[in-house]
Formats: sequence, C-alpha cells, structure tokens
Amino acid sequence: MTGDRMGTMTLQNAGTLGQIAYRELREKLITLEIPPGHPLNEVQLAASLGVGRTAIREALTRLECDHLVASYPRKGTFATMVDLAELAEVSEVRMLLEPLVAGRAARTATPDLRNELSQRAAFLEQLDPALDQRSLMQHDMAVHRLIYRAAGSSGLEEILVRYDNLATRIWCFLLDKLPPVYEEIKENAILLRAIASGDDERASSLALESIAAFDATVRKVI
Repeated sequence: MTGDRMGTMTLQNAGTLGQIAYRELREKLITLEIPPGHPLNEVQLAASLGVGRTAIREALTRLECDHLVASYPRKGTFATMVDLAELAEVSEVRMLLEPLVAGRAARTATPDLRNELSQRAAFLEQLDPALDQRSLMQHDMAVHRLIYRAAGSSGLEEILVRYDNLATRIWCFLLDKLPPVYEEIKENAILLRAIASGDDERASSLALESIAAFDATVRKVI
C-alpha cells in the first residue's frame, strides 16, 4: 500500500473517530454529565472514549462552535456555564423556527422518514413512566433531531440543533426544580403523528405550543 493511500485512510478514520467523539461529548455536555465549568483534558478524554487526541481536538473545535465548550489561551478548554439569561433568545428563535420546520417536515418528508416518525410516535406512546428525567430528556432530543431531519433543510437543522442543545442544557440545569416531564415527552407522539400524516398546520401549531410550554415552565423556577 502506498504512503498516500495509507495517509488517506488515516485521515478518513480520524474524521470518523472525531464524529464519534463529538457526538458522545456533546451528549455529556448537554445533559450536564460533564458539568458546567469542568476542565476538558484531551489526554483523559481520549482515554475515556478510546480515540486519539486528534479526534478529541476535532470534536472540541466543533463543540466550541456549538457554544458548549470554551477555550482560553494558557488556561485550557472548559465546559461552558449554563446562562439562564439565554432563555429569552433561545425561546424566541425556537418559537419562530420549530413551527416552520414541523410544517415543512409534514409537507416534504420522504415515505421512509414518515414511517420513522410513526415508529417513534408508537415508541413514545408506550414509554416507561419509571424512566428518570435525564433519560426522558434524551428521548425528547431524539424527537427533535428526527423532525429536523425530516424537514430536509440542512441549514435549518444546524441552527435548530444548536438551539435545542442550549434549551436542553437549561432544562437539565434546573431539573431538580422542574415538574416531571414524562407526560410532555409522551405527548410528542401527537406532534410526530401530525407530521407523518402530512397535517402541516396542526404540526406547526403543536410545535409552537410545545416550545411555549417549555418557556413558561422554565420561567416559573428561575
């Protein structure tokens, strides 16, 4: 095998490992398994995730763009603090874009994605009420990611994933003060079925109601 070929394979593998590291670290940061302000050591992260430092650096660069980590010269990289003052902006953007994306998904989702939406709805309808709050929030994130993907707009998806991450961090930060979220997460099944059936007006309305309810619930405890 030539040196160029080996180099290409190494870069491709690094890219794949970087994506894996990014996804795993992103979830830990969003759910606060990595707490706000916690220092992120490349060597320790590489060892814990079973990847190289190149993959960790790639992941941290992407996470900084997501505003989930911050790097400081001669100090290092840290998980960003949860800023409750961001709630107004986060909710404003989501109230504008979530209904748009839900309606778009209802109109344009492929047959395969409509089937996936229906399957996810059926899963939520049978959701175990004994699940802990953080597990429920992971299901909520999965719902939103699926809707964004079904809308078929990479630009909107990128923006909304970022804002949904910030919203979920705020929710997780206040989790001990908030009421149980089981019913709210389960009710996402209604939204998913509206999208799967192509009812764009109902999908948009339900998406807006969901974001408004999130905002109102959080404001009661801050």
